[in-house]
Amino acid sequence: MPSDAFRSSQTVGVAIAFALLFGSLTATANSADFSFDNKALPESKPWTSEDFNNDPDNFQFVIIGDRTGGANVEGTFKLAIDQINLLQPEFVINVGDKIEGYSDDKAELNAEWDELDGLLRKLQMPFFRVPGNHDIANKTAQAVYRERHGATYYYFVYNDTLFLVLDSEDPPREAPENIKEKIELYNRLQTEDPAKAKAMLAEFMSDEAVIAALGKPVEFSDKQIAFIENALAEHPDTRWIFLFLHEPAWENPSDSFMSIQQLLKDRNHTFFAGHLHYYDYDKIDGREHITMGPAGASFHQEGPGNVDHIMWVTMTEAGPQIANIALKGLFDRKGLDPSLFGAYDRKGAENPAPEDGAKK
Repeated sequence: MPSDAFRSSQTVGVAIAFALLFGSLTATANSADFSFDNKALPESKPWTSEDFNNDPDNFQFVIIGDRTGGANVEGTFKLAIDQINLLQPEFVINVGDKIEGYSDDKAELNAEWDELDGLLRKLQMPFFRVPGNHDIANKTAQAVYRERHGATYYYFVYNDTLFLVLDSEDPPREAPENIKEKIELYNRLQTEDPAKAKAMLAEFMSDEAVIAALGKPVEFSDKQIAFIENALAEHPDTRWIFLFLHEPAWENPSDSFMSIQQLLKDRNHTFFAGHLHYYDYDKIDGREHITMGPAGASFHQEGPGNVDHIMWVTMTEAGPQIANIALKGLFDRKGLDPSLFGAYDRKGAENPAPEDGAKK
């Protein structure tokens, strides 16, 4: 039987012969799907190239940051879901903190996951989970997470690329005192008294115990490190490795994290994390380490990294191409909706557009 390559060459050859005979449509060698009126454009062409950027080995995916840790009331995460559907990536992966958590009540935790799953069902592509401190804050939360989602760390391979999802809460850190009650109060104040909510958050983030906890090195269990080592050994030739974890462990690396870095030193790789609700870029030993900004979680500090966004990653032969897209820069074909201004740009939420300016 003729090979696929032979059939393809036959198809292109017939298309070219047809064009030569009838003096109209012709396909180029670069793309059998591209054609034009050769009779009308025999020489100069009103385009720059016929070398289309359509490498079948390339693929695109989206990374999304924290939803919780004081989820905002403007519905920013829901907006992000709608916007991702506009972009149509092949899949989505997050960096943890999808529920508020910090509860010992299984029913309460399951209700939060049910709420999130209702949002995620609107996605038109797969969503890969990464656990955050809010998701698996204690033994009860860990048990619920594993019952619903199988594991807190795992890997998958897609198009010759290894994706390693890690658990930066292994073991989990000690929770800040009365954190559950504080989150509930903060979320209520966002609606009742936004100024008081903002002051409460500033006071919380300046607390010495919170600052000390944020600076504490992230540890990884021997079992998880063995898992990483085995995954790398089982896939020694993948073209790239993407690693996802919640806390940016490279900020103050523990011995266990440095051992992970050592395992990766001879492999092409990129790290992604969240947790700080602030975008940050680091290049360590020539490797990119990126901390995502939020997608609905509370802003923790002022500055250029204080932005709700998603990240569009295109995997190419030369490595990943990475583009950050601010949520306020994405809207559907009908145009910008002023009624969603607070969700697009929370800094403007206190002075939303007037109702008579809303889309009909």
